[in-house]
Amino acid sequence: MIQYEADKGSIIRFYSVASTADTYGTYFEKSDYNTPERRERLLALISEYQNNLKGLDFDKMNINGKVDYILFNRNLNNEKEALVKQQKIYNKIKGYFAFENQIYALEKPRIRGNKVNSEAVAKEMNALCKTIKEQIKTVDKISGLDKESSLFSAEHSKALQQILKKYFEFYNGYDPLFTWWVPRTYEELDKLLADYATLLKAKKVDTSTQKDDGSGIIGNPIGRDELIRQLETEFIPYSPEELVNIANKEFAWCDAELLKASKEMGFGDKWKDAQEKVKTSFVAPGDQPQAMLDLYNQSVEFLKKNDLLTIPPIAEETWRVYMMSPEAQKINPFFLGGESLIISYPTNTMTYEEKMMSMRGNNPNFSRATIHHELIAGHHLQQFMRDRYKAYRHFDTPFWVEGNSLYWEMLLWDLKFPQTTEDKIGMLFWRMHRCARIIFSLNYHLGKWTPQQCIDFLVDRVGHEQANAEGEVRRSFEGGYSPLYQIAYMLGGLQFMALKNEMVTTGKMSYKEFHDAILHENSMPIELLRAILTHQKLERDFKTNWKFYKF
Repeated sequence: MIQYEADKGSIIRFYSVASTADTYGTYFEKSDYNTPERRERLLALISEYQNNLKGLDFDKMNINGKVDYILFNRNLNNEKEALVKQQKIYNKIKGYFAFENQIYALEKPRIRGNKVNSEAVAKEMNALCKTIKEQIKTVDKISGLDKESSLFSAEHSKALQQILKKYFEFYNGYDPLFTWWVPRTYEELDKLLADYATLLKAKKVDTSTQKDDGSGIIGNPIGRDELIRQLETEFIPYSPEELVNIANKEFAWCDAELLKASKEMGFGDKWKDAQEKVKTSFVAPGDQPQAMLDLYNQSVEFLKKNDLLTIPPIAEETWRVYMMSPEAQKINPFFLGGESLIISYPTNTMTYEEKMMSMRGNNPNFSRATIHHELIAGHHLQQFMRDRYKAYRHFDTPFWVEGNSLYWEMLLWDLKFPQTTEDKIGMLFWRMHRCARIIFSLNYHLGKWTPQQCIDFLVDRVGHEQANAEGEVRRSFEGGYSPLYQIAYMLGGLQFMALKNEMVTTGKMSYKEFHDAILHENSMPIELLRAILTHQKLERDFKTNWKFYKF
């Protein structure tokens, strides 16, 4: 596994369209774009490693080896599938780039520093200019390209531009004859490729059924079959419809607890009035960082007092705080975390309505549920430990990353971390939010709900501010997250709770032993983590079968 990541990194950097002297030729790869040659080379590498895996004696491996085998093989299959899909798109558009081999032929000897015939280079580039001008005339006459092909074509044209830019900058100024012969012709060629990319992008024809429903959010629902395929890859043995049922059952629990809290505050069944009062508990502008620090100190003190896990001193020492920009808050209306806590709160540039929504949505009672989600024992401690324990495991999954952080919200509720009724309403807001994410995300990808229906659901059923609900839905469908990412919070949390019941409630492990073990095994699908902790017998072709939720 370590060798594969190193080999893959070497190939990616060698066949890069972006690496320059400024990246030191090492690990600062700027582009994930695959040229046809890099894609072919990566597919060959995957094939080589899969053949190596087949030659290993699976039955003689210990449980950790078997889990690594199963998940490494899964990763290779996923990477292969993505590359093959990319190749199919490329095959559809490569006719528009009949000239690309001339560009690759220029670049290949440059990597080794070969001396060039500068007059011949200028002549070659001049011929390329003529070819691309003719190509532009041809493409200008076609009626349109599907969205996927159009975007890929534009990206491909820009990649060729980057290759030529590297080529030009390598010789220009260093080779006197190159500097005399080539620059003017190169500038024309560079502009033509840029114009070509713009033209190809403009040829985009939206053939999808997704139209703007008034929300301004246009995503890409993947459908039931693809949802099931991705769920199987993540070792989740439930259908999308069953997962919606799970979310609704958990939502019903939240509703009951919220009504209890509302009555305790004197609002009876009017839970939105109780939630409204909590929202007005926001701190004054300028006071939010200190308020978050106070919440952090309370949460870490609680973890230590109850001896729930090991917290390395350097992990406590090295987290830090930043403020989120107004632009970023449109996508992430709440704070983010990891090694850095990034706080959402109003700035002077926001309108009055924007300021009030930001303060109300980030009040201390709401934030109480998520400060430990983002820092300790959540994302910050996760990242810290993943760099130090079995760091060769590249099995990242949101069901572990987000699920484990959400598990801490659920566990601390059970251990009586909320101090007041207002705290309970704040923690319940986020728990309802996680249920809602499953419901609106899956209904959207099943083609049942529009983005606006998702926004309305968050406002009506969870109590989101309108702008925050819009930001949440935009983040889910336009923010670059995988279709399963938003459902992974609650479902991963429920998996960890089921595993806790199996290992801790039964007395097989203490809380500290259990939580340390989770972090020491590194990120992976939780069913395979369970296999390690329970010393389960595994087969080479293992399939998901753990029904972690009891209806």
